[in-house]
Amino acid sequence: MTTVAWHADALCAAVSRLGSESAFEVLARARQLEALGRHIVHMEIGEPDFDTPAHIKAAGIAAIENNQTHYAPSAGIADLRETIAEYAARFRGIAPYSRDSVVVSPGAKPAIWNTLSALLDPGDELIYADPAYPAYASAASYLGAKPIAVQLHEAKNWRLDLDELAAKITPRTKLVVLNSPHNPTGGVLTTDDLQTIADLSQRHGFLVLSDEIYSRNLYGQAFASISQRPGMQERTIVIDGFSKAYAMTGWRLGYVILPPTLARTVTLFANNTYSCVSPFVQEAGIAALTGPDHDVIAMNETFRTRRNALIAGLNAIPNVSCTMPEGAFYAFPNVSKITHDDKDLARFLLEEAGVATLGGSCFGAAGSGYLRLSYAASIADIELMLSRLREYLPKFPR
Repeated sequence: MTTVAWHADALCAAVSRLGSESAFEVLARARQLEALGRHIVHMEIGEPDFDTPAHIKAAGIAAIENNQTHYAPSAGIADLRETIAEYAARFRGIAPYSRDSVVVSPGAKPAIWNTLSALLDPGDELIYADPAYPAYASAASYLGAKPIAVQLHEAKNWRLDLDELAAKITPRTKLVVLNSPHNPTGGVLTTDDLQTIADLSQRHGFLVLSDEIYSRNLYGQAFASISQRPGMQERTIVIDGFSKAYAMTGWRLGYVILPPTLARTVTLFANNTYSCVSPFVQEAGIAALTGPDHDVIAMNETFRTRRNALIAGLNAIPNVSCTMPEGAFYAFPNVSKITHDDKDLARFLLEEAGVATLGGSCFGAAGSGYLRLSYAASIADIELMLSRLREYLPKFPR
């Protein structure tokens, strides 16, 4: 019998359009170096370094002990969906959501992917900020839609150029993606920004996908969502989750809020992919949203202290400058006076200085000449990282 060999070119063509999240690749290399005995300062991964609050862990453990370890509905258990609907409306100060508008997912990323899968046809256009969290453009490209980047500007403290946004809207614009507070820059859109985008949405007919995963990570003004603008609650798809606010990254729990008819389609994608989220994890989510909030507030105050120390330290290093992040827990220092090959600089810092960070261009072309540093790290690690930058940046081969 003749055996026909399998070839890599048997992969579907769409795979070539998939992007990657570099943080996990850098983390893997950092772990390899640690296994060889190297000490690595981790500034690459967007993961709070706090323990999940005790009452949330207790709820998950109790649910396991009560044998909530079987299949659950694909959209999520009713109690969690009801809790999310109530919390989301109260937190944003808007009209109540229906439980039927909520779809629970194993982290926010599947919610993004399944929502875009439900909405985008080949040739549709999705407008997003550059630099940006890579999943938006990756999913749109895979689906055959066209990602359209609008450049963020350091001089505007990483807010959108709204004139450029308006100029890039066409009859094929299906969605505009917002992420505020923003990964990777820490930028935050103003209420005036949001109103202008809301006006454009209603004028041109596109929906807004608002990724609000960092809604609890703000250091000044109250959180503002485009869903709060008149006429926008029904035009806004809200992505949120538990990873960042409650230090629950490993629990894998997120959600999307969207019109019920669209929610049914997103649930169908859930049914065909991950089936459901573990019910004991969902019980922990209920505890997170209904329990005491002091741990969240305390974590955010710690982030504020770290942010201030990091930004002051970065701006004291020759040829490095950094704006003050207004939200999330990332700094996006400008290293263009050292090099525009930020990925090579990030590689050098990991291999030579033992500092794990990401090149800004991992998040898009507009990130060229920047680094992303996560300050989900102790003050001691931040000070050590700054010390290593001061020592090794002058040694970078130019």
